[in-house]
Amino acid sequence: MRNLKLLKSLRSTELRGPGSPLRLSVRADTGSLLVASHCSITEYDPRTGQVSCEASLTAGGFLPEDGGGAVVGLQDLAELESACLSTAGGDVVLFNFNTCQLECVGSVDSGLTSMSWSPDEELVVLTTGQETIIMMTKHFEPITEVGIHQDDFGEGKFVTVGWGKKETQTIQVGVRPVRPAAAWDDRAPRVTWRGDGQLFAVSAVCLQTGARKVRVWNREGVLQATSEPINGLEQALCWKPSGSLIASTQRHPNKHSVVFMEKNGLLHGDFTLPFSKDHAKVRDLLWNSDSTVLAVWLEDLAAGEDQQVNASIQLWVAGNYHWYLKQSLDFGRDSRKAPVCVCWDPERPLRLHVVTRGWTSVTYDWGWATERSPGTDAAADANVAVIDGDKILVTNFRQCVVPPPMCSFELQLTSPVNQVTFLCQPQGTNRLAALTSDGQISVYAQGESCDRDVRDAMRDPSEVEVDGVVVSAVHGSQTGTVALQLEDGQIRKLRWGEPPLLSVEDWRDASGCSINFPVPCVQTALCSISGEEYLLGLTDRSHLYAGDTELASNISSFGVCNDFLLITTHSHTCRCLQLTTLSVKGLQAALASDGGQNDESLRRVERGSRIVTVVPQDTRVVLQMPRGNLETVHHRALVLAQLRKWLDSLRFRESFECMRKLRINLNLLYDHNPKVFLENMEAFITQLGSISHINLFVTELKEEDTTSTMYPRGPESSPVQTRPVSGQKKVDVVCDALRSAMESMDPNKFFLSVLTTHVKKTVPELEVALQKVHELRVNPPRAAGAVSAEEALKYLLFLVNVNDLYEHSLGTYDFDLVLMVAEKSQKDPKEYLPFLNMLKSLETNYQRYTIDKHLKRYSKALHHLSKCGQSQRFLSAPPPPLASALLSAPHPPPPTPSPFGKEGHSLTHSLTHSLTHSLTHSLTHSLLYAKVRGKTSDCEEAILALITGSVWEEALRLIYMHDRQDITETNLKPALLEGTPHPPPAMKHRRHNNNNNNNNNVFVCVSRRHPDHCPDAELYSEASSVMSGSKYSQSNSRVSSRSSKNRRKAERKKLSLKEGSPMEDRALVYALGEILTTEVHGLLKALVLFQFDKQAEKLQPAYEEALQAMEAAVPEVWAPEGPASNQAQLTGPNSTANSIMASFQQQQRPAAPQPGRHRLSSLFIHNSSCDVCLCN
Repeated sequence: MRNLKLLKSLRSTELRGPGSPLRLSVRADTGSLLVASHCSITEYDPRTGQVSCEASLTAGGFLPEDGGGAVVGLQDLAELESACLSTAGGDVVLFNFNTCQLECVGSVDSGLTSMSWSPDEELVVLTTGQETIIMMTKHFEPITEVGIHQDDFGEGKFVTVGWGKKETQTIQVGVRPVRPAAAWDDRAPRVTWRGDGQLFAVSAVCLQTGARKVRVWNREGVLQATSEPINGLEQALCWKPSGSLIASTQRHPNKHSVVFMEKNGLLHGDFTLPFSKDHAKVRDLLWNSDSTVLAVWLEDLAAGEDQQVNASIQLWVAGNYHWYLKQSLDFGRDSRKAPVCVCWDPERPLRLHVVTRGWTSVTYDWGWATERSPGTDAAADANVAVIDGDKILVTNFRQCVVPPPMCSFELQLTSPVNQVTFLCQPQGTNRLAALTSDGQISVYAQGESCDRDVRDAMRDPSEVEVDGVVVSAVHGSQTGTVALQLEDGQIRKLRWGEPPLLSVEDWRDASGCSINFPVPCVQTALCSISGEEYLLGLTDRSHLYAGDTELASNISSFGVCNDFLLITTHSHTCRCLQLTTLSVKGLQAALASDGGQNDESLRRVERGSRIVTVVPQDTRVVLQMPRGNLETVHHRALVLAQLRKWLDSLRFRESFECMRKLRINLNLLYDHNPKVFLENMEAFITQLGSISHINLFVTELKEEDTTSTMYPRGPESSPVQTRPVSGQKKVDVVCDALRSAMESMDPNKFFLSVLTTHVKKTVPELEVALQKVHELRVNPPRAAGAVSAEEALKYLLFLVNVNDLYEHSLGTYDFDLVLMVAEKSQKDPKEYLPFLNMLKSLETNYQRYTIDKHLKRYSKALHHLSKCGQSQRFLSAPPPPLASALLSAPHPPPPTPSPFGKEGHSLTHSLTHSLTHSLTHSLTHSLLYAKVRGKTSDCEEAILALITGSVWEEALRLIYMHDRQDITETNLKPALLEGTPHPPPAMKHRRHNNNNNNNNNVFVCVSRRHPDHCPDAELYSEASSVMSGSKYSQSNSRVSSRSSKNRRKAERKKLSLKEGSPMEDRALVYALGEILTTEVHGLLKALVLFQFDKQAEKLQPAYEEALQAMEAAVPEVWAPEGPASNQAQLTGPNSTANSIMASFQQQQRPAAPQPGRHRLSSLFIHNSSCDVCLCN
């Protein structure tokens, strides 16, 4: 959506010579013009108006003195420091710039019709009067000579592949009848090179048909392709430097168009010229050096009343598959002003050189510019105007984004438009003015008529003289400053005095120093950086300047909107920097950095993106891609800045909608200013209005401060407000404030949001939420639009896991509510209905005790248990967790009375002693000692518990600590002597069990090794026996997700001693290991300590005998397996494919120790070491 803006036009009339100009070329190194006429060749500098060098062509005999000769080609050769020209007489001449001498390097007797050098200046192509092509090197050594008209199509001839549909095949047809070339066609060949110099095209009039035909040749002079017969093809020919298309013109029966051909000669696209087919002729087509602009040189076919023809040059630009007419240069009907030579500058892509018949040279310099309205308030429409011939395409980006070439509306004018601009006054930025090719200015206002002030200002303009050529002017709508840029980069400031007085002065900084651009800039804009006004400029080399300071060197486009500078870079990023908080050095540093992870000023964009406009007081940035389509992005820096403005002005609805649409974390609503947010809670609820929006805000709450993590505040922002309530969490504070405000406004309307605040709290208040649902069910509201209990419960199930909600509903003791939740869950009624019926049959306090015990709320369970009466009967089998909770409860302070009164205190005391005896077999004695020790000051009970549990050392420690040696004689020694006679019979029993288990284990192991000897061998399938060795199974994958405690429990369940069970052998090994686990170590030490040596001597041999019996059984259980035995099992009459494969795989892997054998051996070693210690 860019336009070509004329920066300057340099007109020079100092060039004079005999005859009229014929050919024009530009010296790339100096920028001077080479002009060849009927009589001479001249080197001329249009900037100074001086003739550098001149030589006569008639004096050397290269052209006739009567002016009848012609120059058919002129080319600057920088390497040779010469210019090569060819004449119609056949001479090829070199003009030396240093000596100003002419040298003939060759001649063709039949004459020359054209000359064209390759882009690398290595080859030259000459067309002769005999319709031949001569190709030579840069030293004029002939390479080849071929005829222009060839009967063959060329090396790229289309072929029929022999398959496919008939419609897709190439059909050779005869010569189609085509119209001959136009009468005004000079019938001379045209030669054009591709940008890389590998191919060139020749357009010549066919001898048989009289129509033009285009042929493509390669660098070696070999024909590649011939164009298809094209009716009305004209003489203009130019190959696009990028190499994609060859441009020519075609006259249709109803239109005149520019057509494009591929290198194979086939047509590929076109656009129509804005006049009728017999209105004008196309003298030539010229691509600029970067292939962005196509110049069409036109002349009228019919002369006017003064017998003069009008000449013009049109500049066309393509975008999004549409061709726009951007500039139209009208030279009038004066033959002296008509152009005779036109060429693009080889170094400056947008510089065009024109030499008229009257020896006037005009140099045009254009630049790309996007014409956008400069408004900064919300009333500005963010209009962008695009020139397309005699129409102006206007798009209102505040209302919609319309991809080009479409637009919001069109302005139709009577003449082609060359320039358009918008009014810079703050109240009229939607007005625009257009300058047409005939010199008229038109002003348009959207929805209104132009006032008298605008018409008066145009009738009586003010003038001021400027010392230099002004190439750009920019107006600051906020400050009213007008900055002028001269062609050499100097900056001037236009000051407004009393009308009509104007003055121009140098641009100076705060210190009074004059500021100028180092190089001229093609785009300028005024902005304020840290309170000081600067003129920003972007060069055609992508350098961005702030005055004379370079900010960056990789900028593709920029724009200033409000207090922000937006730029796009060649590294495919879009930066948005706030000018009020940065200095010039800060801008340099920001543009040089790559940005951090949470850098809101940086975002990635598509390659080649350019800024079209920024919608004022909004978050939208419109970018245009290289192919022409548009994309709208919401830059994070603009979004956050706009959100902060809205939040400061308490516009919560706009902020919420923006954040929801652009996925900004909603915590910013509170984190931006917590105090203000809490003070205006009702306004927040009123503006949002929607319950779903409030629920969305509540569900996204989290403890993180987004202003310090996700969206850090800039240095200009005020410091973060402290939290209004110290010691409370952010989520709890916001939920409580929201709930209080909603309940005071309309509790029925915001009932679901109130439930959300309960659920979202740090510790979810599910019971409170369920209680409110219960109240809603008991007392349904009659107000219109109120939520029913069914809807509320369904919403709660959406927020909370149904199983958790079921447990909490059970804690409300409301069975109707429990049933409502259970019906919504996936539970089987057979699971919960018997349990609920059992609960209903219980007494109220005991019912609640049972529920609390089920929910593991032991403090509440004890509370309800204390109210039951005759509570001792309920303690026959107390649950260990409940007893543990009771015993581990801390001591209440002495002054504080018991919460249950005297009766409750006695009950607690009796429970403590009762549970101590009842837990003797359910808890370990050491743990029991710790519990009892914490609840009673009587040490005797603790010592007796340890003696009962055979914790001899700890019992002795307490006896001596509390000086209770009497317990040694009364309890400890009798317990030792009482326990000593039992181990020998126990050893005998264990030896008996050991023998039985060994025998069983041997039988099972032998059966597993030799299934044919087992009577139940038919029950085992071959596939299952092989697959049982796999380490992957469904059960293992399921058990792996459990906890370690549950996994151990599940493994123990698998170990069954039942005969025929799958894991009988492992169960037997586990049983043998359990036999060895006995507390002999502590007993032996205690016996020796109290000099009971005889009893210790009887215990030691019995234990050793049991160990030896187990050790002797190891070879019988795990028979040695060697390679021989494995080899024997590979084959045999009873072998199968699966067994052979399993045996082979067993041989390949190293032998692994059996887990059961290793475990049993380790037990032997451990217990043997214990025996040695005891014996010592």
